[in-house]
Amino acid sequence: MKTVSVGFGYDVHRLVKGRKLVLGGVIIPSKKGLDGHSDADVLLHAVMDAILGAAGLGDIGQWFPNTDKKYKNISSILLLKEVVRVVKKKGYSIGNVDTSLILETPKVMPYAGEIKSKVSRVLGIPAGKVNIKATTNEGLGFIGRRQGACAYAVAALYK
Repeated sequence: MKTVSVGFGYDVHRLVKGRKLVLGGVIIPSKKGLDGHSDADVLLHAVMDAILGAAGLGDIGQWFPNTDKKYKNISSILLLKEVVRVVKKKGYSIGNVDTSLILETPKVMPYAGEIKSKVSRVLGIPAGKVNIKATTNEGLGFIGRRQGACAYAVAALYK
């Protein structure tokens, strides 16, 4: 009998000039990008935390610490591949992932299909099992002031 485990992920990064904006492994044209030790892909970081959480395996800070130089500017797609490898080795399969990205600009939904396709390939699940949602913060707070972005994710794993 299969059991279901659900995990929740959250991440936030500051927007800065001089960095590429990478969301879901896709480079989005923008005047600012997200600041971080890796490529700062806030969406994939939330997805990884959700998957690790569902498997009871901690969070990405434990697996890929920002104090380790080997992760400097690394693609979060590579980190996600490692997370998938680890949870599969533990006997889990990924059922689905649902995400919400909060960012004032640029508009992300024109890239949602490409993000969904890329993420589903890495997760090894159909694109229909990866959901990408995006919204603004209606001008409120640091996100509304265009100082940063955050993402939430939920993942269901089966064992």
